[in-house]
Amino acid sequence: MNAHTEADAADRDLIVRIAFGSMAAQTLRAAVRMRIVELIGDARRTAADVAADAGAEPQPMTRLLRALTGLGLLREHTPGTFSVTRAGAFLDSTRPGSLTSFVRMFTEPVLTRAWEHLDGSVRTGDIAFDTVFGTDFFSHLAQHPELSVEFNAAMSQAAGEAAAALPRAYDFGRFTTVADVGGGDGTLLAGVLTAYPALSGVLYDTAEGLAQAPRTLAGHGLTDRCSVVAGDFFRSVPKGADAYLVKSILHDWTDEQAVTILGHCREVLPPGGRVLIVEPVLPEVVDPGPEPGLTDSALTYLSDLNMLVNVGGRERTRPDFEDVCRRAGLRVTSVTPLPDAEPFSLIEAVA
Repeated sequence: MNAHTEADAADRDLIVRIAFGSMAAQTLRAAVRMRIVELIGDARRTAADVAADAGAEPQPMTRLLRALTGLGLLREHTPGTFSVTRAGAFLDSTRPGSLTSFVRMFTEPVLTRAWEHLDGSVRTGDIAFDTVFGTDFFSHLAQHPELSVEFNAAMSQAAGEAAAALPRAYDFGRFTTVADVGGGDGTLLAGVLTAYPALSGVLYDTAEGLAQAPRTLAGHGLTDRCSVVAGDFFRSVPKGADAYLVKSILHDWTDEQAVTILGHCREVLPPGGRVLIVEPVLPEVVDPGPEPGLTDSALTYLSDLNMLVNVGGRERTRPDFEDVCRRAGLRVTSVTPLPDAEPFSLIEAVA
């Protein structure tokens, strides 16, 4: 095979691998729904035993376990005998740092159906989710409590790395009270308050978003240091904080809506206060990285498309953030990447 055809084969292989991506995702979904990793545990188990515990047939179970092995989540030691790899252990719902809710949510048909209409959203700019379901994503969550609980759990799991990285990357000691706007179950704010014992906190979200917050705060011993306030950040945000933390919120919304949220933070920001935005910051020109495929760079742009089809928001570049901040009466003073929580950065803004 000459060099030209070798290059062609590699390029064709890239396309095939990407095309199989949705199948890999559904394999993860099946593993989580059937509790495969929990059933295997820390031992080596046969596919027949796992199948018996899962209420499944041995031969199809063997095929599922081998697919998971091919994905690097299990290891096959002898024919039909498997154990869990370090990566696979994150599919154990009982493990600290588990990603099971994240997998369930991001492979949930409610999220994936709108992707079938990506081309339509690109042509029109319309939100495919609204067309498919007849309502917007967050209203749909409010109408389906079980799905809302799953979404909250997925967001909590997704916030874990940032909750650990943010207090190490930024000095919160200058503040007295931090308000987490759209803070969900409080995972991120709990990380900050735990690292800075003198701080008080305000956790602010909708009633649905806050449903699991009391349990999170109690688990961290923060019930007395953090108040929980239900409300709508499109109408107002609570007064009394000198730092307003906004993580993974602005990318859900249009520029105009982002300006509204930031503007409400600006209205209550005291002298010397800060608005701290935690989101991916896209480069102005795509850096695909050294290898093609589903790289960290690619995942961020796929997230951008997910915002397009499901909620109507977008990921942003630094100039984009500077623009929405300026329109809200804020000025960006720094952008700090969070290497322990890629692809997130911390954007600091002042009045």
